[in-house]
Amino acid sequence: MRPLSPEEAALWARVTATIRSLSRRPETELKQAETVQAKPPSPQPLRRAAAPPPRPQPGTTLDGSWDRKLQSGSVVPDRILDLHGHSLDRAWSAIDLALERAIDDGDRVLLLITGHERPGSAPVRRGQIRAAVHDWLAVSRHAPRIAAVRAAHSRHGGGGSLYIILRRG
Repeated sequence: MRPLSPEEAALWARVTATIRSLSRRPETELKQAETVQAKPPSPQPLRRAAAPPPRPQPGTTLDGSWDRKLQSGSVVPDRILDLHGHSLDRAWSAIDLALERAIDDGDRVLLLITGHERPGSAPVRRGQIRAAVHDWLAVSRHAPRIAAVRAAHSRHGGGGSLYIILRRG
């Protein structure tokens, strides 16, 4: 293996400075863990910095009665969005528009039909929309209005669909 040129080393340093950890542990905890491993043990115990309270993410704020209704399939969606046949870009635009309309109309439950993720060999690539939906919703301009995202009951599409529950306006 050849050594990096000064330009390559500078570029590599810039790239590595932008890397974020994939760990679910808070960043401060990760840095402390690295510090503890890098230094010999000190006689004084380490103090952890108080981490800010976690911000609720879509999908974590329903009470038990909502979850029971969703699991039993007794919830009737106010709006249905079927993404079959959409490209990734068109799907994202359709989700954004459907959320905007649902919020404007005071809807509470949006049924999002993404389709099942099915294994496929190249050139068939399936399940891309389903794989991206949770990330899209988390960064959406509508994220503060989303109370939860749950798997749909089998009568509403099961594993190929999601319920998006919106907060009351």
